[in-house]
Amino acid sequence: MFTHILFPTDGGAPSLEAMVPCARLALSVGARLTVLHVSAPLHFLTVRPGLLTDMAPLYSVHRHDVANACAEQVAAVARAHGVACDTLVVEHESPCQAIIEAARTQHCDLVAMASHGLGGWRAWLIGSETHKVLSHSTIPVLVLRQQDSQPA
Repeated sequence: MFTHILFPTDGGAPSLEAMVPCARLALSVGARLTVLHVSAPLHFLTVRPGLLTDMAPLYSVHRHDVANACAEQVAAVARAHGVACDTLVVEHESPCQAIIEAARTQHCDLVAMASHGLGGWRAWLIGSETHKVLSHSTIPVLVLRQQDSQPA
């Protein structure tokens, strides 16, 4: 069935919650996991170019620390369930493209990702990375949605 599952995360609560069923799936089929965190490159406009020279290295260190912490936090959930798990942190303009490229380069046969459940105008305006991955992936995509705890 599946041997290598890519689990993209932004480090948010939906990702942490979705890792539990993903880890159970991986354990049941003997798959290993790779947790992916995609961070955005620095975009900075200034009338004082010297600020950018100072800001870029600081941003890079901070981004690296935050990204690794996000990936490790989610990977720890997988490891606690007894699943072999690696982390991968990449910088990319487009999270969707980064996810699809990582799935290809890491030889994954499934992408499992949380859905944040954005609806209405927010989904239309910002778009859904999950929807974009579903639309462009050449391998299966499993969407893990958290259950709505509020009555309808």
